[in-house]
Amino acid sequence: MKGTHDVLQVEYYTPRNIAIVPLVSLLLLLALTGCRSGENGTAGASSAGSTNLAGNYTLVSVNGKPVPCVVSHEGQDVTVKSGAFGIRADGTCTSTSVFSVAGHPDVNRVGEAAYTVSGFELTMRWKGAGMTKGTVNGDVFTMNNEGMIFVYRK
Repeated sequence: MKGTHDVLQVEYYTPRNIAIVPLVSLLLLLALTGCRSGENGTAGASSAGSTNLAGNYTLVSVNGKPVPCVVSHEGQDVTVKSGAFGIRADGTCTSTSVFSVAGHPDVNRVGEAAYTVSGFELTMRWKGAGMTKGTVNGDVFTMNNEGMIFVYRK
């Protein structure tokens, strides 16, 4: 029995196996590093490294309608006049929008959030409000806010 055990042990340490272990370890390390990029709450670039998330974005449509537009929200017709979204590399962002409801003056709404990044997805936690998610694809930022789809362009 002892002789068989020695032969099996020798087979594990062949030159081929010895060369493969460091290569597999290096590939695993590179893969893990790539998966972690951008998940620390700051986002100069996405995990793919090809999109610079930070910048100023202008609202171009709501629910597929070009801004300015009228959309229905909670049973009310709302006129969305303009909007902007700023993503900063420090992990914070701001949203501004100008809208009105028939018979009332314009409302200028400003919101601030902290965000985290996972791949191309931003998760925003708003001060005094809830959480929303958005995605960046090239120079387009899309956010789903209470079932309404906001599209911004850098």
